[in-house]
Amino acid sequence: MSMPNQKEPSLNVMWKDAPTRSIDVGGTKFVYRRLGPDTGVPVIFFNHLAAELDRWDPRVVDGIATGRHVIVFNNRGVGTSGGSTPNSVAAMARDAVAFIRALGSEQVDLLGFSLGGFISQVIAQEEPQLVRRIILAGTGPAGGTGIDKATSVTMCDMIRAALTFKHPEYYLFFTKSPNGRRAAREFLKRLNERTNDRDKPVSIATFIAQLKAIHAWGRQAPADLSRIRHPVLVANGDHDKMVPSSNSVDLARRLPNAELVIYDDAGHGGIMKAFVVDRYGSGAGIREMPVPEVGDDDVLVEIHAASVNLLDSKIRDGEFKLIFSRSLRVTKTLPRPQYALMLFGLVSRIVP
Repeated sequence: MSMPNQKEPSLNVMWKDAPTRSIDVGGTKFVYRRLGPDTGVPVIFFNHLAAELDRWDPRVVDGIATGRHVIVFNNRGVGTSGGSTPNSVAAMARDAVAFIRALGSEQVDLLGFSLGGFISQVIAQEEPQLVRRIILAGTGPAGGTGIDKATSVTMCDMIRAALTFKHPEYYLFFTKSPNGRRAAREFLKRLNERTNDRDKPVSIATFIAQLKAIHAWGRQAPADLSRIRHPVLVANGDHDKMVPSSNSVDLARRLPNAELVIYDDAGHGGIMKAFVVDRYGSGAGIREMPVPEVGDDDVLVEIHAASVNLLDSKIRDGEFKLIFSRSLRVTKTLPRPQYALMLFGLVSRIVP
């Protein structure tokens, strides 16, 4: 591991090859990895329950790092970071702020997934000047519906995974549909792309502390989210069992400068379903990848859309906004009114 005062290796690397570094934060070692252009406002990644560095989907990290300086870290007590994991979201947020300041960053963007989204909300409220923009994925507000049930949901699927010789995230993050099961297998395969210098899995003590923090967050009194004036992208799958999808709708409604994206046939790990997220550059958008295979009876329609779900189907402020480019496969026999309701935007290309 390298210290930040040493000469930095090139950041032009893929996630699977990014060197692991460490920094002393108040006497505690925090480990992290950096990649992407070493300019501009960095994007700080906040991970989910029981997740160390290597639980991030390489496609998500590499996708954002193509145009942004990305920093992914283990909070206190997670993986190979030192110290003991606190059992409250507020304490985790304080540790994260200390890490960011130790790096010397004056302002950052946040990408918070699940538990990381809880932490990101607290940071935005307590340290608003430190934050520029935010992505909240698979997450919800304090006191959100069903969040306090995350422990029982997690434990049930962990037992199920053990009995079926699968990883718990196969069940926790994805839907039961054929597409969901395929996405789960592909995601878990991608997690093994890094073969050297892998991080240490979280300890049982860390796992228990994080579960306590999540449970307390779910029982906490709702916060005044109108204080978070930053631009926020709220994203989730339409079948999130860990943080029910209604919480994402609630977040987007209560945040004054938020936009909402709900992924069809996706669960808690919606952003891991081979999506590349970019809300920061001039070409802000979300791209689905890879492009679906086109059969003899299929038509590939590329849509530049303001939305592909009925929850966010209006044009805001009287102006058409490009949220993302998405390629969808529809059959020639599908009734036009059925998919016209799903696709709100401009058809830019039809193949063949």
